[in-house]
Amino acid sequence: MKIDSSLEEHFEEVSNDHVAASEETPLREDAFVLNDEDKIERIKKNISEIMLTLGLDLDDDSLKGTPGRVAKMFVTEIFGGLHPDRKPKSSTFDNKYKYSEMLVEKNITLYSTCEHHLLPIVGRAHVAYISNGTVIGLSKMNRIVDYFSRRPQVQERLNIQIVKELQQVLGTDDVACVIDAKHLCVNSRGIRDIESSTVTAEYGGRFKEGSVRREFLDYINLDTNF
Repeated sequence: MKIDSSLEEHFEEVSNDHVAASEETPLREDAFVLNDEDKIERIKKNISEIMLTLGLDLDDDSLKGTPGRVAKMFVTEIFGGLHPDRKPKSSTFDNKYKYSEMLVEKNITLYSTCEHHLLPIVGRAHVAYISNGTVIGLSKMNRIVDYFSRRPQVQERLNIQIVKELQQVLGTDDVACVIDAKHLCVNSRGIRDIESSTVTAEYGGRFKEGSVRREFLDYINLDTNF
């Protein structure tokens, strides 16, 4: 899919309780009082109750392990990015080779979860920065995207969190991120439109300039199928 600066916005009609959220993931003050094992055990019981309420037979060989599997998946995998201890260590280096142009890491695979329906968000992130004397390992950019994706999210917030983290790590405002993703809350329920995707962007510093933004989008559109 080509990404252009004149993107047409696509909105899903949402209910009144889908209110705008802050840039920070909404967490309670006691979010990390329980350890992972305790959280898994509590969620396991809750998932069992949901399945029983739906009329499922948890004595069946195929279903009896499901509550435990779902609980472990929630805590250690798809919502693992909620815990600050899992934030990737982002080593930086002096830009000794004096590279002064834009660096773009494109087509970063993104898996997240819509916080409104707890259904998957699947897509690609494209991240760029202009060094002011510091560079970051390429894989660290992928890990930052992955970390903030592994929590209940709205795509706009995810964009902002990725950019703010890289701005802090690199010590520059010149960071940008574009995300193009499919939301299963649109694709598999409600309107069930399997073709639409959602594109969001966050531009910082020089990326707010039209020419720099255009250069970034041109990089994204380069054919790099090797």
